[in-house]
Formats: sequence, structure tokens, C-alpha cells
Amino acid sequence: MSSSLPASSPRFWSLRLRLVIGQVVVLALVCVGITAATELALRHHLVEQLDSQLGGTSFRSSLMSPEPRWWRHVRRDHMRPGPGPGFLDAPGQPAGMVGAVVSDGRTVDAGYLTSSGRRAEVSRAAQAQLVAIASSRTPVTVNLDGLGRYRAVAAPSRRGDDVIVTGLSMEDIDATMFQMLIIFAIVTAVALVAATTAGIVIIRRALAPLRRVAQAASAVADLPLHRGEVELPVRVPERDANPYTEVGQLGSAVNRMLDHIAAALSTRQASETRVRQFVADASHELRTPLAAIRGYTELAQRMGLGGGDREALAHAMSRVESETARITHLVEDLLLLARLDSGRPLQREPVDLSRLAVDAVNDAHVAGPEHQWALELPDEPVVVPGDAARLHQVVTNLLANARIHTGAGTLVTTQLTTEPTHAVLQVTDNGPGIPPARQSEVFERFVRGDTSRSRKAGSTGLGLAIVSAVVKAHDGTITVKSSPGHTEFAVRLPLDGWQPPASYFA
Repeated sequence: MSSSLPASSPRFWSLRLRLVIGQVVVLALVCVGITAATELALRHHLVEQLDSQLGGTSFRSSLMSPEPRWWRHVRRDHMRPGPGPGFLDAPGQPAGMVGAVVSDGRTVDAGYLTSSGRRAEVSRAAQAQLVAIASSRTPVTVNLDGLGRYRAVAAPSRRGDDVIVTGLSMEDIDATMFQMLIIFAIVTAVALVAATTAGIVIIRRALAPLRRVAQAASAVADLPLHRGEVELPVRVPERDANPYTEVGQLGSAVNRMLDHIAAALSTRQASETRVRQFVADASHELRTPLAAIRGYTELAQRMGLGGGDREALAHAMSRVESETARITHLVEDLLLLARLDSGRPLQREPVDLSRLAVDAVNDAHVAGPEHQWALELPDEPVVVPGDAARLHQVVTNLLANARIHTGAGTLVTTQLTTEPTHAVLQVTDNGPGIPPARQSEVFERFVRGDTSRSRKAGSTGLGLAIVSAVVKAHDGTITVKSSPGHTEFAVRLPLDGWQPPASYFA
């Protein structure tokens, strides 16, 4: 049973929305932290100021309890009606002050100053709260019944037989703290609105390259990559492929991926084109001898039924045999190329290229006596690891290619040399050369020197393709250089540091 998340789930939020919300949340937490820290510091400062004021008030109240004689005369002249101890009427006592005289754990006298400076009575519950803090010599915060929050402290009277409790209202502190909280709330709200607006603009501009990268990727995803020749005109703009930024690194990676895709598509298209051309050429190559075999077979059948000339019948059968051999040779070449294309490993044994070159040149001299054949070999035999039959085929095909595509009297030179890590086999002729336009495709299959599909000497156009495939299977390379009067094929095969034993040439 699968469960689906609602679209409002954070998993479905866009990156832009997540960044904006994250920025706002972080800013809100910072503002809340600053507000809390400021409130605590301000409250601590204001309470210290109030405690300092409370200390002076408590000292004055203690000195005037019990009342000295001079204060009695002054108080009699400036008598203010109301309950509470007389030190409440002392000069400098702030409005809202609470005073109480505690003796033997009970309140002897208690009161507070109103905003108009008159003394007023406190409730019994407040008196009990004042008695409870009579033993404290440090300021404490108490919520007095009917009066509110106070900072109160106890001190002994002037004679030491009573305890004088004085308290100052924290109403101004609470009002200041509340005002500061309102101010911080307004500032925080304005900051969050401004940060949200600025964040939306900044994040939108910052993510614009990422959006363009996504658009490029979407455009590529919509291309019909599965058929036909596909071009990739879409690329991430260079300004969005800056390797020094995260988004630029992504854009650069997307461009590299697009390059790889384009190369893969080109390779696939070229491969498909080669396959189609290969099938067409192979069909064409097979169709001609098959048509000849069919014609000669029908001719032989008619001649056999009619009792025709035996010599003509023998000629027809010899032509059938010749075309069959040609088909067999073509199929064997195709099978060899197929095996090499599939990556099947060849035999690995010591091969004497010197002896192999001698044999191949001798065979070429027999096949083309009208050509001049030259052979240049080093003093010591050149031995490489490989498949002797296939390497012999390489040399034979190169010599046959020179014989087929040059005229009588052409000098064909086979030269074998060594480099520190490679053996080099060169086949050079002084014939007319290969046209520059065709030099890049001489190792393709079914490519001939002339475009009229001439089958001179039975050429199928697979000789150099087989040479290239065999050399590649031996981890070697083959190159061609051609100009009028000079054509050179150079094969380089790795020596692999192999040295034949002394008995190898015995």
C-alpha cells in the first residue's frame, strides 16, 4: 500500500521557496535572539538601577525608625493623614513606595504612597508577604497583593529591635520592557518583510542560471534522440558555465554531457550509416557473382538437356566455380572483419616479421611479375608477439593493394625497421598516388581506388579494412601518406620487449 504526500509537503517545494523560507526563518530566529538578549540585558540594567534606588530608600527609612525628635516636630507641622509608618513622609520618598515595620514576625505598621503622595493602607495578604521577606537582606521581587510587582528589601531599624521593609514599584520597568518589546516586534516585522522581498529578488537572480541550465536540459530531453540524424543546438550559455561557482560547475558538467551525447549520436549515426552502406555494398558484391552463377547454371542446364557443346558446358561450370570462389573469399573476409569487430582475441606467439616479409614479397613477385619488388630488412630478425597468419595477411594485402592500383613497372618497396618500442613495416610505391579526398577513407570497407566499382583483379574493397582491423587487434597503428609519385603505408606494431631465444633462429 503506497502513501502519497500532499502537494503542500516541503518535499514538493521549489528550491527558490525553500531558500526564501529558510532565509526568513533564520532572520526571524536572529531577531528573536537579539530581542531576548536585549530584553534580558535591559531588564538587568533597570533592576540594578532600581535596586540602587531601593538601597538609598531603605537606608533613609531605617534611620527614621523610630522617629527622631526633630522629625516628630517636622511631621507634626506637615502631618499627612493615612496609615503606614511615618518614614513614608520623609523627603525624597518616591510615589508607589511600600513601607512596613515588622516586629516579632508580625506587621506593626504598613502602608504605601499613592501617586498623589498620600499614604494608603495595604491589604492583609500584602502585609503577610512583607513579613515573609523580613529576613531577606538582599532585594527580592515580589508580587504584592493589589499593588503589583515590587522590588523589596529588609533592613534593621535604627535601634535594631524592629525590621524595616521597603519596596519600590517595578511598574516603570515593566512598562519600559513592554515598550521595547513592541518596538522590537515592529522592527522584526519590517525586517522580515524587507528581507522576504529582497530575498525573492536576489534568489530569483541567483537561480536564473540554474533555471537556464534546467531549460537546456529540458530542451535536450524533448529532442527525438532515438531516430535519424540528431543535432544538439542546445547548450548552456558560457556565462552560466563558470567553473568557479556551484551553478557554473553544473552548467559546465551539462555542456560536457551534451558534448558526449553529441559525440555518441554522431558515432551512432556514422555506425548506422556504415552498416547501411556495408549491407548495400555486400549485397551488391554478392548479387553480381550470384547473378553470374545463376546465368551459367541455367546455360549449363539448357546445354545439358539439348546435348550441347561439352567445351561450352565446361566453361560455364568453370565460371560457376570461379564466382563461387569469389563469394567464398568475400564471405571469409566479412567473417574475419566481424570477428575482429567483436573483439575476439587473436593468437599470441612470436612472429618473425623478417621471414614473413620475405615470403609475402616472393608471393607478390609471382602474382605481379610486371612490377618491380624491393625488400629492405635489418641485420637482425624482427620478432613481435601476434598472430602469424593475420600479420601475413596484412603484408599480403598491402602488397596486393600496391599491385592492383599501380601500373606495370612500378617500384614497390617493403622496408622493415625497429624503434625502441615498435617494429615498423613500410610499403612504398612510386605510383600515381591516392587522391587527397579519398585518403581519409582508404581503410573503410568496400572503398576502392576508383568510384566506378571496378573489380580489377577481383578487388572487393575489403583489403585495407582488414589490414586496419588486424593491426588494431595487435595494438598497433597504420598510417598512409600519399602524393603523386609516392605512396607510403606504415604499420607500427609493439615489440613488448620480447626477445627470441638463441635457438629460435637455429
